[in-house]
Amino acid sequence: YSGECQAAIHAYTEELFGKEQVFRAGTISTLAERTAYGFVKNYLDSKGIVARNAEINRLVRGCSGVRRTTGQHPGGMVVIPVGCSVCEFTPVQYPANDRNSVTITTHFDFHSIDETLVKLDILGHDDPTVLRMLQDMTGVDPLQIPLDDPDTMSIFSGVEALKVRPEDIGEEVGTIGIPEFGTRFVRGMLKETRPKTFGDLVRISGFSHGTDVWANNAQDLIKNGIATLEEAIATRDDIMLYLIQRGLPSKHAFTIMEQVRKGRGLKPEDIEAMKAKEVPQWYIESCQKISYMFPKAHAVAYVMMSFRIAYFKVHHPDAFYAAYFTTKAEEFDADLILAGPDQMRRVIQKVENNWADATAKDKSVASILEVALEAMARGIRFLPVDLYRSDATKFRVVEPNTLLPPLIGLQGLG
Repeated sequence: YSGECQAAIHAYTEELFGKEQVFRAGTISTLAERTAYGFVKNYLDSKGIVARNAEINRLVRGCSGVRRTTGQHPGGMVVIPVGCSVCEFTPVQYPANDRNSVTITTHFDFHSIDETLVKLDILGHDDPTVLRMLQDMTGVDPLQIPLDDPDTMSIFSGVEALKVRPEDIGEEVGTIGIPEFGTRFVRGMLKETRPKTFGDLVRISGFSHGTDVWANNAQDLIKNGIATLEEAIATRDDIMLYLIQRGLPSKHAFTIMEQVRKGRGLKPEDIEAMKAKEVPQWYIESCQKISYMFPKAHAVAYVMMSFRIAYFKVHHPDAFYAAYFTTKAEEFDADLILAGPDQMRRVIQKVENNWADATAKDKSVASILEVALEAMARGIRFLPVDLYRSDATKFRVVEPNTLLPPLIGLQGLG
């Protein structure tokens, strides 16, 4: 759901099931090893104790994993069956024992009760918020956008539809700023695979959200010509459907899929059954490497959202950039943008040269600057923040291809 109405949806679950039957899933934060090491060192120093490394490591191991504080899951709602009390399953508490909190959470970590109770994941997402903003600005209904628009499809493999050259924006594909497809990792995948269809995008979404599905697995198979983009395993469903096509009984195909998606690999009897149906050796080895896999329906939902936003990027650029920067307004630096493209490139280069040690904020600023550079290359102008005309939090399109940043676009203004 859009982050803006997530709280209302959470309240509605209480209306559906009753206030006594729905609780926020509690989380438990434990002491990390590095933090425990700091505690142990400080303790020993304060007591004037000199300890050998073995003793320090013993103390650190004793502290690691101990509960430090409690919190709440970003969107998990635990539902208690009618006729039962929550205390039959778990105590309840305020998150971090804050008695002023309006939220009450389950006290036990959800994994200790997940065999017994249902958890609804009602998560917040920027995409619906952005699509609503784009609809309000342009009058185009996102649900009417054709999911086979050729110009939109082309930006996943090139930049021609944006009417810029790769050297203008420092990138060969046009997906900078597109959810799911804008990160460096996924842009690298797009350059290697050059997708042509919506189905290809769904596969790439599966690769990028899985663990050990792309790197050292499908990437190598595609690069070495052993498998094509369509043949490599991308989502959970691929395994089951492929094995059923090969002639394995549906139940066995389902069981294999469930084992692989949870990272449990294949049992000897599974490998025998697959070899009996002439499943290639590379496919069996690929299954053995996977740690986690995305469901295909999830990938399709994400790609539909991303494609609709990409449509606005191609056909309504000023609205797209206004909506994008509005969601990132708190990290937007109006002074830096107005300093011009050369200064922006220097900042990006500095972060790239120091990528391993860069903070999350540095990386986020670099991503925003990349989008701003692309917008400028496409003829979009940024005005200075205006005390009388700027909105508090939203970017405004004040005339064609001209954006007025909000007041919070000024650094340090909360």
